[in-house]
Amino acid sequence: MELGMIGLGKMGGFMVERLVRGGHRVVGLDRDAAAVGRVVAKGAAGADSIEKLIAQLKPPRAIWLMVPAGAPVDQTIDLLTPHLSAGDTIIDGGNSYYRDSVRRAAALAQKKMNFVDSGTSGGIWGLTEGYSMMIGGDAEVVKRLAPIFQTLAPGPDKGWGRVGPAGAGHFVKMVHNGIEYAIMQAYAEGLDLLRHKEEFKLDLLQITKIWQVGSVIRSWLLDLTVDGLTKNPTLDGIGAYVKDSGEGRWTAIEGIELGVPLPTLAGALDMRFRSQDTEPFANKLLAMMRNEFGGHAVQKTK
Repeated sequence: MELGMIGLGKMGGFMVERLVRGGHRVVGLDRDAAAVGRVVAKGAAGADSIEKLIAQLKPPRAIWLMVPAGAPVDQTIDLLTPHLSAGDTIIDGGNSYYRDSVRRAAALAQKKMNFVDSGTSGGIWGLTEGYSMMIGGDAEVVKRLAPIFQTLAPGPDKGWGRVGPAGAGHFVKMVHNGIEYAIMQAYAEGLDLLRHKEEFKLDLLQITKIWQVGSVIRSWLLDLTVDGLTKNPTLDGIGAYVKDSGEGRWTAIEGIELGVPLPTLAGALDMRFRSQDTEPFANKLLAMMRNEFGGHAVQKTK
């Protein structure tokens, strides 16, 4: 099967390589000519414009987008659609907001074009491990594209599936990432507590290795934590700043709108916000209030 791929960053490039290895013909396009060159070296075809990308694909075409969520996706779709035909499909494999995916699917349907949203997880490990894909879209369209998903997934019948209509894939991926926030926070808090029990002189690397086998909390994320601690046991040079990429916020907002309590997920998101504030004003207010009502000492800044 053949596929166009727009956005050949690290993850997109690895996806192209996995598809080529699986026997698919892929035409890659990226603003960075070097990125196109890298996938061509791996056996893909390259293009330096949307027109040339489309010209190399036979109808019904399938174009996979790996571009940043938001305006870049809309801009790319706007550039693509004048060159596409009825029956062609655009697949958004990025971390788009699911409501945007619902809107884009409806707009493309007016032109008799298909939209599929693939919430894609696996990162740089996907090349060797395969990608987990939560797919939204018309059932017949997804069935036709199944060879692509089967090749990208860990196996033909595992790690991927159509979860519902357009938008459902990105909704499931959004919740997936909210859960990811919470699991990461749980590991971080537990290991921090172990580190603070100084009289036991606990070895965090040793403990996490023990947890890897037989423990109910073993996971791939724990394996990655072990890898990181092996390289840098004291986390030297790593700042205590944790970015949030949007999915956690969307998940928390959805919980509020649906009236579903998400205390663990929301708490993990709050901790990321706190890490991004080098001098949290709320903490200064707390110190000030304690001083005002109880005369407690205030630690002065330098």
